[in-house]
Amino acid sequence: MTPIVIASVCLLSVIIAKGAVSLDATDGSSVIQDSDPAIKQAAGAGADTPGGKALEIFAAGEHEKAVGLAKPLADKGDPIAIYIMGFAHETGQGTETSSVKAIEYYRRGADANHADSIYRLASILMSSGQKDRVEEGRKLMEKQAGIDPAVSGRILGEAFLTGRLTGEPAPETAVSWWKKAADAGDVPSMFLLARFYDGQLGQPSFKDTKLAYGYFLKAAEKGDPASMVAVGSRLLNSDVVKRDEEKATIWLDKAIKGKDYTAHLALGDYTENVKKDLKAALSSYTLGAEAGQSDCMVRAAVFHLEGKGTDKDKSRGIELLNKAAKAENVQAHLMLAAILLEEESPDLGKGYSHLLAASNGGLVQAQNELGLFYLSGKLGLADISAAASWFTRAAQGGFAAAQNNLAALFERGAGVEQSYEKAGQLYSLAAQQGNASATLALARFHAAGAATKVNRELAWALATLSVERGEKENGATLVKEIEKEFTKEQLAAAKKELEKIKTEKPAIAPADKPADKPADKPAVAPADKPAVAPADAPVDKP
Repeated sequence: MTPIVIASVCLLSVIIAKGAVSLDATDGSSVIQDSDPAIKQAAGAGADTPGGKALEIFAAGEHEKAVGLAKPLADKGDPIAIYIMGFAHETGQGTETSSVKAIEYYRRGADANHADSIYRLASILMSSGQKDRVEEGRKLMEKQAGIDPAVSGRILGEAFLTGRLTGEPAPETAVSWWKKAADAGDVPSMFLLARFYDGQLGQPSFKDTKLAYGYFLKAAEKGDPASMVAVGSRLLNSDVVKRDEEKATIWLDKAIKGKDYTAHLALGDYTENVKKDLKAALSSYTLGAEAGQSDCMVRAAVFHLEGKGTDKDKSRGIELLNKAAKAENVQAHLMLAAILLEEESPDLGKGYSHLLAASNGGLVQAQNELGLFYLSGKLGLADISAAASWFTRAAQGGFAAAQNNLAALFERGAGVEQSYEKAGQLYSLAAQQGNASATLALARFHAAGAATKVNRELAWALATLSVERGEKENGATLVKEIEKEFTKEQLAAAKKELEKIKTEKPAIAPADKPADKPADKPAVAPADKPAVAPADAPVDKP
């Protein structure tokens, strides 16, 4: 069988070509934006009671001082102080982390009908995974919903969407609670409904962009800056509503006044890609960068690196990327890794550090490149097991190049147990996304009968398709080898097979094997398709 060696791509050029980032400001850690209103809204709210004063100090970040004030007050039954002690023990801020003590304090707060203690207690119980506790948390929150449908409905919506109450997601129930909360005036729930119908919360079958826009607009009209950005960007770029630059600018200006500087990103994106005014786009990105918006820093860096709307200035570009990286922007880490590792004398240590940060941040492209870095052995000996681990993470994120690379390891038994079946399934996932090398590998499998029955007509079709996708030399060689043994009838059948693949787009997988997911279940998701080197190409630098 042809030896398989994996190669990388020119990473920086692919990153820069990718372009857009989301213009909707969201926090991916949880769909709940504000389940602790007392803590988050305390600063500047005044403190006319001892407990309120301690809460204000805690919100200002002086946790130990606040706990010192709150403890004796909590012992005397002050509900706000009790809540502070529960929150401090839950989060480990100002005292030791203890879920047992947190629950004890929250129960005392709940007995005193302190709303925020009830929210925190119910959230912990519903997240426990213990049936009796989950049920207790649900009943507690549903009872509180009769008093405060806004925050309670928002929290219950998340619990149902994430499956914490039902074992699996219950999106319709989640939406019903969010709608009750929204009707009660809860702006975060309006924003959540907008994101839900916009397809951002993992339920694509419910996607309704017009409905999403309506909820974004409601939340924006209630003063939510993130929703203002969403409305403004859609007025500039979406086909859901008619483009209206004047209205969009008004909304985006309001968002900026509300300190959501993603609005600068939306304005720059529109100016760059629609109006084609690079200088004006750079001006918008620069304003956002100066305000601390890290995606704007990355965009402005690209302009300086490429000389778009200004003279080329590599040092300025790197300076902006470093600022964005310090702000934990994973795209900036990836770009810095690319720059450092593609230098004539690469800084392997710093490049690896940035690549690891981007990978830990969840960027599948970085995870794939980190796998290649481990294969290269540039920090010492090659670590194939570590490479396989990072390829697996990227493959699970639907990244075609990583699916192809992991498949190659399974085919060879390098760093993983050899399995033609898993290799074939992974090649299939990558080929479905148009990956040329994976398509050629599937052709080899069908020609040789690896993890499937021999099907030379399908092998010819896949090899031909791999040529069209970029595997010109190796693909053409395999096509010729297969054609040598073909009759006219077999060639005609092979051409029909190719036409079938192109027109009907069936799952491309080894026959007699499932065409969905390999054993480690990488998700099938859209992904960029960087070139992957031919099977006999040398390993290139990440």
